[in-house]
Amino acid sequence: MGGMFDHTFRYESRRSAVYARHGIVAASHPLAAQIGLEVLRGGGNAADAAVATAAALAVVEPTGTGLGGDCFALYYDAATKQVSGLNGSGRAPAALNLDVLAAEGFGEELPRHHVNTVTVPGTVAGWADTLERFGTMTLAEVLPGAIALAEEGSPIAPVIAALWQNEEDKIRGASSNAAELLIDGRAPRAGEIWRNPGQASVLREIAEGGPAAFYEGRAGAEIVRVIEELGGHMAASDLAAHHSTFDDPISTTYRGHTVYECAPNGQGIAALIGLNILEGYDLAELPRRSPERLHTMIEAIRLGFSEARAHVADPAIEEVPVERLLSDAHASELRGMIDPAARLDLARGLELSVGSDTVYFSVVDGDGNACSFINSNYNGTGTAIVPRGCGFPLQNRGAGFSLDPSHPNALAPGKRPYHTIIPSMITDANGELFACFGVMGGWMQPQGHLQVAAGLIDDRLDPQAALDEPRFCISTDPPHGPVNLEEGLPDETVAALAGLGHEVVRVDGIRRTSVFGKGQVIARDPGTGVLVGGSDPRADGVAAAY
Repeated sequence: MGGMFDHTFRYESRRSAVYARHGIVAASHPLAAQIGLEVLRGGGNAADAAVATAAALAVVEPTGTGLGGDCFALYYDAATKQVSGLNGSGRAPAALNLDVLAAEGFGEELPRHHVNTVTVPGTVAGWADTLERFGTMTLAEVLPGAIALAEEGSPIAPVIAALWQNEEDKIRGASSNAAELLIDGRAPRAGEIWRNPGQASVLREIAEGGPAAFYEGRAGAEIVRVIEELGGHMAASDLAAHHSTFDDPISTTYRGHTVYECAPNGQGIAALIGLNILEGYDLAELPRRSPERLHTMIEAIRLGFSEARAHVADPAIEEVPVERLLSDAHASELRGMIDPAARLDLARGLELSVGSDTVYFSVVDGDGNACSFINSNYNGTGTAIVPRGCGFPLQNRGAGFSLDPSHPNALAPGKRPYHTIIPSMITDANGELFACFGVMGGWMQPQGHLQVAAGLIDDRLDPQAALDEPRFCISTDPPHGPVNLEEGLPDETVAALAGLGHEVVRVDGIRRTSVFGKGQVIARDPGTGVLVGGSDPRADGVAAAY
């Protein structure tokens, strides 16, 4: 890998980076990563393998993703050196608006798992559109691995088992079809075989009939039926009208690299604003775990959140001032607000619900094409409402809307909400792929992107070491909530941050898996074509390679 990274082996890293020539799939479940790798071995490109991996994760990790959720993707075409974006997020039902909610008693706040938080699932259309625009294979060719997992069953991994157990009560109380997501009325335990014949049948219908078989077929009818039974407002016409959009990614330069995020309605702009602020500091001169460095990074992303939460909305309906928010002048203005001796007192803005569960995965093929892909139900199993005979839960992405009619992100018919899930990509000064990466986990995502990008670029950490590095996470109500600090950060750093006015919370053990997100990174040496991958130690996954 030449001079891209410092490859000194560090005992503190929990595993070594993975090196390969022909392809890597880094995902949060080993079986899903292997299914993606089989597609690469079979001649598919990064986009083909990404959809195969996404479908497999929908089977083995319903605590974060599924056919009832949404997806986003960034795709790097090695031949043209172009990065393209796919927005696979769904919209609010046409019959749902603020007046309807107010009449139902929800004028100020909608319970985060309520049936009216279900937006149209964008996943299936997103998969099909990813293949059509960027891939070389069909749904019928990439879905058999996931179908086999659902029919034959697979052992549940430990982190997923723990997250599933946390969802038990919600699943049991969400709909009359809860048994389809449980074993004998409870969550599967680690090592138990999980089979999902209902989901297998839906996947077969999609493989044979494409997205129309989902949105206008049996699954679509069952989605409408269960929502209607629970008092919701989604109609068959909402599903039939759904479509993905291909939007130009937004980007900024950072130390000679270009960092890409999906355009709003996603929150990737928060990470880019934070990086723009950090561009004015020499982070490499500050020790990685020092209070000076962490304070600067925390304040930068707090300011990024403040701007994103004030402005991010569906750009098809509201104007989002992306150019101004990412301008050098705006970064300079924000940078000037940071006090090295004290935490900023930022005005409170929109209150949004918090999510922590998603799946992110990264794929790079031997030609250097890359697909940065994220798929989510939002809060764990979303609403946990299961359409009869389908084996998947419906997302609660509508919890991301504001009920303040004056806010750009206010709920409206056919509108897409503020979205937490964001894939990312980095190219070098020559436009060559530097890293295909992401960190999932609600509000953790822009924070994770900021921290991992700094690790890769400022510290020259290899992908695995960058993921292993202890993280911070502003939680509950960013930019105002407490700062969670992961085990591995020095006691003196924690004490110093508290002295600067940060409300600090130490987090260790199993809680790390839900607080600090789970990331995947694949980098590529443009000179040799060698790939180097890392997979987050906070999850069950691997970087599978050949």
